[in-house]
Amino acid sequence: MTNKNTPSPILIAPSILSADFARLGEEVSAIDNAGCDWVHIDVMDGHFVPNLTFGPCVIEAIRPHSKKIFDVHLMIDPAAPYLEAYSAAGADIITVHAEADKHLDRSLQVIRNLGKKAGVSLNPATNESVIEHVLDKIDLVLVMTVNPGFGGQKFLESQLSKIANIRAMIGDRPIHLEVDGGVNSETAALVAKAGADALVAGSAVFGDGKYAVNIAAIRAGAENAIV
Repeated sequence: MTNKNTPSPILIAPSILSADFARLGEEVSAIDNAGCDWVHIDVMDGHFVPNLTFGPCVIEAIRPHSKKIFDVHLMIDPAAPYLEAYSAAGADIITVHAEADKHLDRSLQVIRNLGKKAGVSLNPATNESVIEHVLDKIDLVLVMTVNPGFGGQKFLESQLSKIANIRAMIGDRPIHLEVDGGVNSETAALVAKAGADALVAGSAVFGDGKYAVNIAAIRAGAENAIV
């Protein structure tokens, strides 16, 4: 019996932050063929988070390598001036951080007007109450289960109660609840049980080159927890 609080199936979104940047197009094709549901793209600006990653031109370059959903997570401040560029580059979901957007409601409207799905991400110290008044304008909530900026960090169990609270806030709305940070086959069970239905995993997918095996293990870990 499936946990009534968690939509099914579980979606797996490997983060290409952990991919081989010299072979990025090939890596995107590889995770597609290995059974991923979404391709998660962490965009970092060296200002909002302490790292630099992908601009719109990179996303445009890898777009032909997969027809899967491009799940673009903007860890940039400000995000609003770049929404159109990332949309044009091939993003399907555009997620902005509540902490980095002074006009969150407006940005979500812009994303939807561009014909894309709109997401909001919350850092570990951010209370879930910030999304209360925009729930009807979002398609995804992304809970960071590490402090954003680097891959390979340890999962923060303190975020499990936040995930559960957000699942309750979502109710019957068609909103995905995604988690990013320290997700592997073991922690996948914890976040799925708390109510997450989309799991971002970087090093747990790319670490040993066994992409299909790793994606299947993470999916099984999550799905077994909600049976």
